[in-house]
Amino acid sequence: MTSTHPLKRPQRRSEIPHGPQQDTGLLQIRDTLPPSPAPCAVEPGGFPVGDEVPPELLALVTHHCRRINAYLARAQHLQTLHGDSMKQWQRLILYTLTDALAHNHLLVGTLAAYLQRQDLDPDLLRRYLQSPDPDRYITGEAVQHLDGLTGAVPEEPAEPVWTAVGRHIARDVG
Repeated sequence: MTSTHPLKRPQRRSEIPHGPQQDTGLLQIRDTLPPSPAPCAVEPGGFPVGDEVPPELLALVTHHCRRINAYLARAQHLQTLHGDSMKQWQRLILYTLTDALAHNHLLVGTLAAYLQRQDLDPDLLRRYLQSPDPDRYITGEAVQHLDGLTGAVPEEPAEPVWTAVGRHIARDVG
C-alpha cells in the first residue's frame, strides 16, 4: 500500500536546499559583501543600557520591515502585471528588489551602529552580523539614521534625509 503522507512520496520532496546547506550558502553570500565605501565606527555613547529593548529600536524595525515587505509584495505582483513583457518586468523587478535590499541594509547598519554605541564587544557584534567585518553595514547613512532616532543634533547645516526619517520614527513612538 502506498502512503498518502507527502513526506513519504519522493516526487513531492523539494529539491531546494534547506537547513545546513542553505545556511552555508547564505554565509558565503554574506562573506562576499563588499565593505562600505565610507565605513563608520561609532564611539560608545553612554546611553543607558536596560533589560528592555528601547521602543525606538522596535519602531525602527517595524518601519523598515513594512517598507521591505511592501517592496517584496510589489515584486511578487509584478509577474501578474508584466509577466508578458520581459523588458518591463526586468526593469521593475530590479528597481523593486534593490529598494527592498537598501532598506534592509540600512536597518541592519543602524542596529549595528546602535550596538556599537552601547559598547557591545566587537567580536560579539561580528558574530551577530555573521560577518568578519561590521563595516559592511555601518555606513554614514546608518549613523545619520541612528542620530535621528536617538535625537542627536546633526553636524551638517541641513539635516540629512536619514536623520529626518529617524526623528520621524522616534517621534511616532513618543
